[in-house]
Amino acid sequence: MSESLNYSYPLVVFDLDGTLVDSAGDIAEALNRTLEDWHLPRVPEATVLTWIGDGVRRLVEQAFTAARASVDLDAVMPGFMVHYRECLLRSPRLFDGVPEALQQLQARGVALAICTNKPEALVQPLLEHLGIGSGFALVLGGDSLPQRKPSGEPLRHIARHFGLDPGACLMVGDSITDYRAAQDAGMPVALVRYGYPRGLDLRHNAAVAVIDDLRQLPGLAD
Repeated sequence: MSESLNYSYPLVVFDLDGTLVDSAGDIAEALNRTLEDWHLPRVPEATVLTWIGDGVRRLVEQAFTAARASVDLDAVMPGFMVHYRECLLRSPRLFDGVPEALQQLQARGVALAICTNKPEALVQPLLEHLGIGSGFALVLGGDSLPQRKPSGEPLRHIARHFGLDPGACLMVGDSITDYRAAQDAGMPVALVRYGYPRGLDLRHNAAVAVIDDLRQLPGLAD
């Protein structure tokens, strides 16, 4: 694709964890503190990586299922959320190239949005901590709408907010959840190789690009 992004994609929608932010260690620590609360063994971060992406309730559910522990998730979630908030700013970092790519997109007049399954209340503090809090015109969390990814409705909702057709926008993500949401919404998708793919085949898919750095987004390097 040779055209500039401001002509090809007036709106770019980013996933958060695994796409913009490396937060796996903090999420894993919050989950492991929760497991310890229930006298269950901690799990490696590499294992937690395979569970991230479908929202916090599903994350906790998978951990307790793997531990073969039968509990009421409604009883577990309040404690998990305490740990999640405490660990939110523990050690997150932006992936290489993220600030530069966001700046280049803004300079080209591209509207930027976030569509994540992280609870909405925790998104802005994380963005502010990492110095990119002012760059996004709209932030949608996993609890902002009745539906969350992999439903395409959050992406359609964002496109409608900007008065755009989903097919004219670009979704950027790292996981099977992002990919399925984009397909459901009819929105082109670019995938990053460095995230938390959770079974996504990065070699055989219908993405417009599969990249190692956000500065390699279609048209951005021209």
